[in-house]
Amino acid sequence: MKKYKNCITYGTFDLFHYGHGRLIRRIDKYCENLIVGISTDEFNKLKNKKAFDNYLIRSENILNSHPIVKKVVKEINWEQKINDIKDYKIDCFIMGSDWKGKFDFLNNYCDVIYLSRTPFISSTYLRSKKMQEDVDLKKNT
Repeated sequence: MKKYKNCITYGTFDLFHYGHGRLIRRIDKYCENLIVGISTDEFNKLKNKKAFDNYLIRSENILNSHPIVKKVVKEINWEQKINDIKDYKIDCFIMGSDWKGKFDFLNNYCDVIYLSRTPFISSTYLRSKKMQEDVDLKKNT
């Protein structure tokens, strides 16, 4: 397996869970330095996505998750990826397999790798569980 100098990945990384940690540990096998683009709260609104944790909490969770994470950058739009690859001298762009094929155009700038997702866990699932717990709590008070 080729070891890259600088890799980048993007995501919301809401309600940091073992699937996120597993992704970062797996990326560690591919590169020396990882930059993580984290969707801002404003960008999430444009994507019709609501994060439970705000951008600052999500950024801190990622920065503290593994020593390979060297920097967190704000993901503010879909179009910034090419500039980020150039600005941060990225050798490899890595995303989860749920995005397979969507970023192949970045192969003109760096290698693109899609890693399989961790089964049976997602932030969407955890958010729905938290919302149900809140509803149950309100019913019982």
